[in-house]
Amino acid sequence: MATRCDSCPLRQAEIFEKMNGEDIQFTQRFKVGELSVDPGTPLLMEGSNSPQLFTALHGMGLRYKLLPNGRRQVVSLIFPGDFIGLQAGIMGEMGHSVEATTKMTLCVFDRSEIWSFFKERPERAFSLTWLAAVEEHFLGDTLATLGQRTAMQSIAWALSRVFVRGQALDMVHNGAMKFPYKQQDIADALGLSLVHTNKTLAALKAKQLAHWSDGTLRIPDLEALAEVGLLDNLEPATRPII
Repeated sequence: MATRCDSCPLRQAEIFEKMNGEDIQFTQRFKVGELSVDPGTPLLMEGSNSPQLFTALHGMGLRYKLLPNGRRQVVSLIFPGDFIGLQAGIMGEMGHSVEATTKMTLCVFDRSEIWSFFKERPERAFSLTWLAAVEEHFLGDTLATLGQRTAMQSIAWALSRVFVRGQALDMVHNGAMKFPYKQQDIADALGLSLVHTNKTLAALKAKQLAHWSDGTLRIPDLEALAEVGLLDNLEPATRPII
């Protein structure tokens, strides 16, 4: 059975803004069902005009762009609570692709109803605007990382951001969190070669700053790792949830 919005497990996480009863009922009207997909399943393709939008209820994925020569740029990682497909909802088509990294459960929304947010619930429409602004801000940070951080700083920055997000979603237990990505995914996100990424991760492990193996990320001292990554804010911003 599909999860009802009034009993959504994501709403228990402190990172998400609280919703009043009317907002919950409105979101329930917007939701048309749930979709479960296996790892590697494409959710949205670049250039596609999907009739559906999604919220990641369980599981993780990634956003990426493919160049004509087949090389890939990972745009961002997808965590539970992330809204997927907003670009197509506003612009008519996707500018990047989205793929499931793990088994995922997604809340499915009717894209044609997106304008109801703006007409009937302007407060909820602001949530969509906020999500778009946060994505732009993140891409700005990523661009600064690609252009100005060293490989060591870049990977330390990325792993720190991941761990902070994991903590906010109660995914970190005893200093470790499940991180089911491949080194190639991180390399493709940061513009590094796989060899350079592997060597840098080994150096971070030797310094006892981060240890990533067998799908588990361990960070003994988050503040020390963040300092290496030139990341000065470890407080996650409260996010709306759709």
